[in-house]
Amino acid sequence: MLLALLLALFVVISGALLTYLFDPEAKLESRLSAGACIGFALFGLVGFGFASLAGSLTPLTILLTIAVLAAPFSLLSKESLRAHARFDWNDAVVRLRTTASLRDHRVTISTILSLFILLLLWLVFRQACFERAGEIYTGVDNNLGDLPFHLGTISGFVRGENYPPEHTEYAGARLTYPFLIDFVAALFTRAGASLRGSLLLENTVLAFALFGVLKRWAEKLTGDFRAALIAVCLVFLSGGLGWWMFLSYASEHGFFETLMNLPRNYTMTGSLYRWGNSLTVLFVPQRSLLLGLPLFLVVATLWWEVSGGEGEEVKRQKEKGKKSAKRARRGKMNSDDVATVIAPSISPDKLDERRMIAAGAVAGLLPLAHAHGFAVLMMIGACLALLFRRWRLWFIFFAVASLLALPQMWWVTRGSAMQAESFFGLQYGWDRGDINALRFWFVNLGMFIPLLVAALLWRTKDDTPLVSRRLLFYYLPFTLCFIIPNTVKLAPWIWDNIKVIFFWYVASAPLVALMLVHLWQGRGIRRAAACVLFFTLVFAGALDVWRVVRGSGEQKIFTSGGIAFGRMMEDTTHPRSRVLHAPIYNHPALLSGRRSLMGYPGHLWTHGIDYRAREADIKRMYAGGADANALLAKYNVDYVVVSPLERAMLTVNENFFMQHEKIGEVGAYRLYKIARP
Repeated sequence: MLLALLLALFVVISGALLTYLFDPEAKLESRLSAGACIGFALFGLVGFGFASLAGSLTPLTILLTIAVLAAPFSLLSKESLRAHARFDWNDAVVRLRTTASLRDHRVTISTILSLFILLLLWLVFRQACFERAGEIYTGVDNNLGDLPFHLGTISGFVRGENYPPEHTEYAGARLTYPFLIDFVAALFTRAGASLRGSLLLENTVLAFALFGVLKRWAEKLTGDFRAALIAVCLVFLSGGLGWWMFLSYASEHGFFETLMNLPRNYTMTGSLYRWGNSLTVLFVPQRSLLLGLPLFLVVATLWWEVSGGEGEEVKRQKEKGKKSAKRARRGKMNSDDVATVIAPSISPDKLDERRMIAAGAVAGLLPLAHAHGFAVLMMIGACLALLFRRWRLWFIFFAVASLLALPQMWWVTRGSAMQAESFFGLQYGWDRGDINALRFWFVNLGMFIPLLVAALLWRTKDDTPLVSRRLLFYYLPFTLCFIIPNTVKLAPWIWDNIKVIFFWYVASAPLVALMLVHLWQGRGIRRAAACVLFFTLVFAGALDVWRVVRGSGEQKIFTSGGIAFGRMMEDTTHPRSRVLHAPIYNHPALLSGRRSLMGYPGHLWTHGIDYRAREADIKRMYAGGADANALLAKYNVDYVVVSPLERAMLTVNENFFMQHEKIGEVGAYRLYKIARP
């Protein structure tokens, strides 16, 4: 595990060094946050390229990947960049000392919240996958079906030589699910970490990086560090009015008794509450979002930097230069002065070009990291180009992004079994069913939308808008991420539209936070209203997160017998073998990394795969009828599993399979080798 930790640190620093090329103003923690997501994405893409060429994930492929990612360290050969890095380090040390001395409440609050978020993320993700008594559990209800899929994908990369990757649960079809985050976990596993350790390391680092880039982005948009901290809380503790169920139950069973033994989820339950908490419903089970969202926000931050226009940027740089020079002469420079004094002199136009080149390069990392994020980014980028009309800069962005993204998109869709028509169709109101749309959204988001509307319309005492014209224009394209998924189905399962809607929510959170800060600045009833409104927005999400931390929703996924059977399969079968087993979400064959003829139908349906013909053939193969051998040959089945799972789900003719060689048995699990004619 130590080697994996050192490798992760190396990757983060490598990515952070790249930020000096396009972001001279960032503080050390912002560089490390952006560096984590950029570094992990590069680590995955480069490593996947070498592994694909070799046909397996070997120590040599990891060494070659490390060699490529060492390239950014050559930037330290420049004295100006070394000075910049030293300044960032010294500035971070000074701010930490300030936190300890409690002299600056802004620095103190930010540091304390950061440490709290880091601890919270570690506590949540350690519950995502853990072992007890030789069995694998999850403490997150919504991770029950997703975790085995991700474990199977990672195992395929590590143990199954799955290059080019076939679908984890549908052998013969290309894996179109954004698998980059699982491949990064595979790299850490190959470097010596356990599967659980790799997931915990990767998830915690990326989630904390998301916290960092989100906080910086929100502070840049609003110009208020308090609004940025509130926006982070709104995103990580997202929820609706489900806390009302908690209060009703607690009134009968006692508040603290209920709090310590939460009986249910409060953000996603039944047909009414569909907006799940981001941590427990999105970041843990939908792992690709953990990599895609921070990459998205890095690009969005760069867009904001260049959206002010040439005149505004030049004026700002000149004014900063004058002030920085004065402080430099007095020996009292602050962290913002480094861009104009320590960093090499870069004209505003040249800096904007670098920013858009960097934005395009980061966007180009997204197709294999988070396909929905890439599609949303391109749509919003096109709208912003029309609104801000700095055509040359936007041409640079789209050219660089396309150069990197199009080969990935061509590669991943070639030979895909995904049926595109299953992803589109008219459906009004997202996942509301027969519920009134206004009631549905109010129950699921509480006062979030009313506060958002208030922020957009509010004018201060001096009749200036709370949301500036520049911020309003920047925000408007994000509303499409709410309007379109509420009109059109963008996935076979309508709930998956949340993968687009969530980008609207993240973009809206800073504006809602700005409104709450404005209310807090008032007195009496306005300040009390700000507190109450904030509480109603995060309490349901906080309850769901607390339920995970407490372990109230633990569920077993793999038994000790199943895990032992998976190890036996790994030891006795060829890595690229094709295995027939029951189509269930938690079959232990997934742990072997071998290719499943068919896995869980619920996963395949949401991935747009029509599995019905293969499912019918699997039933006929297990029944051992006259055409069973012909079907086994048709699908190139190498091994068949007969276990309690198959006996419970299918009609199994065990006498038929006894005609074949039994190569292994663990308890009630049996593995038969199919002889090819």
